[in-house]
Amino acid sequence: MHQADPGAPEREEPMLISDSMSLLWMIYAALSLVVLLTGYLGLAFLPRLPRIVLTWAVAGVMWVPATFELPLVEEGQVYAGKAPAIMVAAVAWFEHDAQFAGAAALAVVGAGIGALFGLVLWWFGRQRIQRKAAAVRRQAQRDQDDDNGRPGASDDGQRREPVLG
Repeated sequence: MHQADPGAPEREEPMLISDSMSLLWMIYAALSLVVLLTGYLGLAFLPRLPRIVLTWAVAGVMWVPATFELPLVEEGQVYAGKAPAIMVAAVAWFEHDAQFAGAAALAVVGAGIGALFGLVLWWFGRQRIQRKAAAVRRQAQRDQDDDNGRPGASDDGQRREPVLG
């Protein structure tokens, strides 16, 4: 067993997870996208508006970061980091910690922003669908005018026989 020299300065060891924090966040992002996609598909029984708004509200809750502090073994030292606000709020709730209020508020704000973003997406998607439906109605009206023998917008008034090939 190796013992440290009592006269040597203490060497500060980094926390194990601090070297892979970006990897941890990337894995969290990938898994949260899987959760959101399966959640969206699982809500297929709902109309489009509540399904999109609910999915984006959950995304807002999952993606809002919050800071936290954990006490270390050494007296008076703390580890400060960032984690999803819903996780910080959940841990603070179970530990009856004062960090709960701030993290919970961030989670609620994230849900509101996500729901608002989902509403905006629905609005733009609805306008696109309405434009496509209007174009289909216009085309159907033109086709009906052509079938009744009346000249359409692009006809020159003469009857045309169908041509094969």
